Amino acid sequence: MKRYMLFFVWSFMTLNAVEITVAVSTNVSYAIEPLKKAFKEVNPDTTVNVVLGSSGKLTAQIRHGAPFDLFMSANMVYPNVLYKEKLAVSKPVVYAQGSLALLSVKGRNYSNKIYVLKDMDIQKIAIANPKTAPYGVAAMEVIKNAKLYEVLKDKLVYGESVSQTVAYTTTAADIGIIVMSSLFSPQMSHFKEAIHWSEIDEGLYTPIDQGIVILMHGEGITEVKAFYDFILGNKAKEILKSFGYKVL
Repeated sequence: MKRYMLFFVWSFMTLNAVEITVAVSTNVSYAIEPLKKAFKEVNPDTTVNVVLGSSGKLTAQIRHGAPFDLFMSANMVYPNVLYKEKLAVSKPVVYAQGSLALLSVKGRNYSNKIYVLKDMDIQKIAIANPKTAPYGVAAMEVIKNAKLYEVLKDKLVYGESVSQTVAYTTTAADIGIIVMSSLFSPQMSHFKEAIHWSEIDEGLYTPIDQGIVILMHGEGITEVKAFYDFILGNKAKEILKSFGYKVL
């Protein structure tokens, strides 16, 4: 009888469990697990599955019918496009602002700020691909606004996403323009500010407004709306701030 009751309880819990799928820009990959954990604490019956990728590639997948319920983009451009094309059912809103930083495995003098990129020993500079990654667009904006493009263009190596750019920076390049949130992950904690990394002057690039939308596949699903509201709530903002994001 006891075994039967346990089976009944397990079956009831299984029947009430819901899975949702969220497409997430890779810049949030460093913060997404803490976000999922905090959400799970108040929504124990909901499992959040995450698909990571560059915002451009995730948008292409959504256009081709990928069964994503929510989209957390690295900018507002892609969510607005999806909303205009009626592939998103909620009006895009900003959930965080991202920042850029310089990172070098080798300790450097960052007193010259962005112009450290002109150091003679720097031959490879990693940035995200501007064609698919909003952080790549911002990185290119930094280089051009600092009047460094002509000097540096032959030294640029491109990662297809921000996480790949971080990987290039720490393994194959001399320095990189990376998403600052990566520096607050446990795996990157050994890199020290003003020695290995330095935040880039925000005046050199357009603010990176990151947008969230509910997609057609998630329309009317209570658990999807719950995760959407959570990301816009105080607890998620607290977590995002701890990873270097600015929140409104």
